[in-house]
Amino acid sequence: MKTVVVTGAGSGIGFAIASELASEGYGLILMGRDVSRLEEAKQKLAQADKHCVQSCDVRDRNALDAALQNSGVDTLYGVVINAGVGGENQAGDNDRWQEIIDTNLSGSYHTLNACLPFLKKCSDNSFRKVVFVSSILARLGVPGYSAYCASKAGILGLMRSMASQLAGDRILVNALCPGWVDTAMAQEGIRGFADALGISKEEARQQAMEQVPLGKMSTPEEIANFVVFLMSDAQTSLTGQTLDINNGAMMP
Repeated sequence: MKTVVVTGAGSGIGFAIASELASEGYGLILMGRDVSRLEEAKQKLAQADKHCVQSCDVRDRNALDAALQNSGVDTLYGVVINAGVGGENQAGDNDRWQEIIDTNLSGSYHTLNACLPFLKKCSDNSFRKVVFVSSILARLGVPGYSAYCASKAGILGLMRSMASQLAGDRILVNALCPGWVDTAMAQEGIRGFADALGISKEEARQQAMEQVPLGKMSTPEEIANFVVFLMSDAQTSLTGQTLDINNGAMMP
């Protein structure tokens, strides 16, 4: 069985990715900070007994190393680096800059490097796969989101560097930049937008969707299905690529 690490697997896009990969027969190591949420997620997956849960904070490289050791894994086929935090930050005493950068960018770096020895232990000549989950805000500037935008843009630079570095090891590294996806994080964003403008949440959602050519959010399952393709044996040519899934909200 091919084993894949999925970070931030307890909810939203991470859970959808875990669910679709499990349905395709992958064995999963589900990682996140909330072990009870991860256990609940695991029980909803196909062949639940073939997956394991490891609680760790991706900001802590030692915790990642321990989680992989405790999982009993010998080799990895793939890694989905999805764990992250959102929200605004402002300079001052309560600035969230460091928290967001440490989680989204440094956490992604630590996760990949902790997993690399297991990805490189390949007994055959198959490609191994790494997928970063970045954001459309890696490409767009949004007032008040300097840390989030910077962290997600940093992931794209990290991805390109590692794709070049690991090509000789037959490890393919790509990043997804989703736009609006109908998750709890997106709903929090809409609520914040509504509060800032003094309008209803439904009015805020409508205004947000007016800026999207297709006029809709993606579902977590759409993102997950694209990850399944990137993980599949059919995909052997994409590496170092930023893949935009945003309903036309940005057309580079």
